[in-house]
Amino acid sequence: MVIIGLTGGIGSGKTTIGKYFKSLGIPIYIADKEAKALMNRSKVIKRKLIELFGESAYKDGKLNRPYLASKIFNDKILLDKMNAIVHPKVTAHFKRWLKKQNAPYIIKEAAIIFENNLEHQYDYIITVIADEDLRIDRVIRRDGTSKEKVKSIIANQLSDIEKIHKSDFVIMNNDLDEAKSQAKDIHSAILQKLD
Repeated sequence: MVIIGLTGGIGSGKTTIGKYFKSLGIPIYIADKEAKALMNRSKVIKRKLIELFGESAYKDGKLNRPYLASKIFNDKILLDKMNAIVHPKVTAHFKRWLKKQNAPYIIKEAAIIFENNLEHQYDYIITVIADEDLRIDRVIRRDGTSKEKVKSIIANQLSDIEKIHKSDFVIMNNDLDEAKSQAKDIHSAILQKLD
């Protein structure tokens, strides 16, 4: 099975682009969504996260995301420890999901492919980019957060220029119709490569 990575910085619109590929009949695995689900569902992950962060890691039996975010935001060591707990479970879940798919290729949406040096796991990588002001506005509208917080997240992610350099395909997502047109062209190009 050909695995396509779909990545992009916060607010770039990669989930929207992923939905468009899904409308073309391509199965999509959203790594961040599955990670959150596993963090709530897996007894092993729960136990290990409580060992790492304390009882406050969960509130009323559910993952306490604001608490975890505040702990890992400026602590790379703690973030790495959390990822070492969660990522192997997500990888195993993805492999099980992959076996059930029947399509020319699948897309795995993951925000930090390059930051975690995971490009070798993909046959091709599509990066979604957008102007920074637009990305900030999108995230403020979506999450009800502050401009400063979004800017600090962007500053912690790899720049678009670095991502573009490492990608096989790039979608500029300032205008959704144009972005969908680019995605359709990429879909056709991938299908041609697979022939």
